Amino acid sequence: MRKVLILFFVAGLAACAGEETTVVPGIVPNSAKEQKILRVTPNNIIGEVEKIYLPPMKSPFLARIDTGATTSSLDAVDIKQFERDGDRWVSFKLVNRETKEEKNFEKRLQKRIRIRRTGEYERRPIVEMDVKMGNERFKADFTLTERDNFDYQALVGRNILSGRAIVDVSISNTLK
Repeated sequence: MRKVLILFFVAGLAACAGEETTVVPGIVPNSAKEQKILRVTPNNIIGEVEKIYLPPMKSPFLARIDTGATTSSLDAVDIKQFERDGDRWVSFKLVNRETKEEKNFEKRLQKRIRIRRTGEYERRPIVEMDVKMGNERFKADFTLTERDNFDYQALVGRNILSGRAIVDVSISNTLK
């Protein structure tokens, strides 16, 4: 909490001086070409756990915010790859653990990536999903995997956070 207060104090001083406060995170982005300048406001400071919506689903998923993860991830079941008109596609089902809402999806396969978990590697499909996080709507890539053993059904990584949010792990559920 103290860090947040200090951050607001510094932002307030800069505002009084007529200058915009900008923060360029050291870990993100990966290159100067991708660099986005983020203006610090109370609206873009998020906590370690936030709600995200994946339209057309109506109920939100609790997502763990992970600045160490390159790509975001979703808990999906019945993941099957297939071919449609010469392109590779993936079918899968999302089931909200809290509300039991279910939705079947068919998405074009963006690519497959190799993920290292606890010393072992697994290959996961990546699909582009519509996302609503706070008041912002956008498209983002997510890996698909069964996350039964995880507390949260979604993980939001740097591909979403970069240039969009500052994470304060001492708070949670800041987004409406």
